[in-house]
Amino acid sequence: MPEQRRATVSMSLGVAGAVALYGISFGALSVAAGLDVWQTQVLSLFMFSGGSQFALIGLIAAGAPGPTAILGAGLLGIRNGLYSLRTAPIVGRGFWKRLVAGQWTIDESTAVALAQKTPELSRVGFWVTGAGIYVGWNSMTLVGALLGDAMGDVRSFGLDAAAAAAFLGLLWPRIQSREPIAIAAVAAIIAVVAIPTLPIGIPVVVAALVGVVMYLVQHRGRA
Repeated sequence: MPEQRRATVSMSLGVAGAVALYGISFGALSVAAGLDVWQTQVLSLFMFSGGSQFALIGLIAAGAPGPTAILGAGLLGIRNGLYSLRTAPIVGRGFWKRLVAGQWTIDESTAVALAQKTPELSRVGFWVTGAGIYVGWNSMTLVGALLGDAMGDVRSFGLDAAAAAAFLGLLWPRIQSREPIAIAAVAAIIAVVAIPTLPIGIPVVVAALVGVVMYLVQHRGRA
């Protein structure tokens, strides 16, 4: 078990490191979109959802009204609420524990937790990943915001691809039977079709809801 625990911690820190670097990109792009350093930092501290944060500053940069930008970011953040259905048993009971877990329930912490073989290792993966990304993401957001234009076009660094690759690398081993493959394929197709026609955030939410409905229908039919 100690070796498995060390492997889980190593995985968690590796993912946290990749995602934290991506925070530099957010900080720089946020300042470029018109937010100041403190606004950028508060956004990362309290929203703490990379996709939603990028959606918000993207809409602001495009000239969208404040309510529209907030709505788009909020819709994209709904997926974290869906993740909580799976992470709640891992987190356990306790008001403060669940309060912190609610803030740290993101793509990566959920993926690392679900990739583990035992409940104990899932808890380790969730908390180490969540804490590592929260500290790293906010630290790198500040770095990116302070450096701003001095860094040039941070998107050319490929940090967004590194974070996405780490996330996919965690999910891929979980797809081992026809059911998750079918659900993932249908959700991906729906997202691709919806992206050109629906507002930012909605395609991901629609795809996620379809995946949840497919899962529930299949398992209800077996009951």
